[in-house]
Amino acid sequence: MQYVYVHGFASSPASSKAVYLAARLAETGSTLHCPDLNQPDFSTLTVSRIIAQLSALVEKLPPDPVVLFGSSLGALAALHAAEQHCGGDTHPIGQLVLLAPAFDFGHVPVGGVGPDGMARWRETGWREWTHYSTGRVEGVHYGLFSDAAGYDSFAARSTVPTLIIHGDRDEVVNPAMVGRWAEERPHARLVRLDDDHQLAASHERIWKETARFLDLRRDD
Repeated sequence: MQYVYVHGFASSPASSKAVYLAARLAETGSTLHCPDLNQPDFSTLTVSRIIAQLSALVEKLPPDPVVLFGSSLGALAALHAAEQHCGGDTHPIGQLVLLAPAFDFGHVPVGGVGPDGMARWRETGWREWTHYSTGRVEGVHYGLFSDAAGYDSFAARSTVPTLIIHGDRDEVVNPAMVGRWAEERPHARLVRLDDDHQLAASHERIWKETARFLDLRRDD
């Protein structure tokens, strides 16, 4: 089995969740591949580009089924990578672990921006965001949002077994929306936690649920 982590928007392979999960998987003798999706240019990031980068990475891995981890925007990309059969017959996407998945990104105003901010982003073509991993303020093209509008998560037909972990206090991605998505899919299991979008207080619980879902170890 191959394991790939798709980090979120304005994040990086050095995010706390990615580092923690990589360390826990290493204890089982496995490697978590964490591509830097900010490359080649953060300002022109799109979901389509992320999926293309995932496809290129997966093709270079040994021919095994792949588990895709995805966080927030990365979870949206992971879902649609599975929908597009990223990896094909030699690297089939076997399971998804989605953390605070932004299933509706591109279809609702981005959290904290508001209708006026969204209108300015669309009209000017650019909006500044603070990149969490660097602390720098960087411009991002509106193409990120308009490209994401082409991905309808509620129309996804893939039945890849999926674990979703979401915080009830998430103010970035609506927990009720994620709940509706999961309720409609018998192949998906939703774990709700008393946490916010970052899930920073829930690393150990994320691992426990992931290990059970992927059958990596027996419960203590």
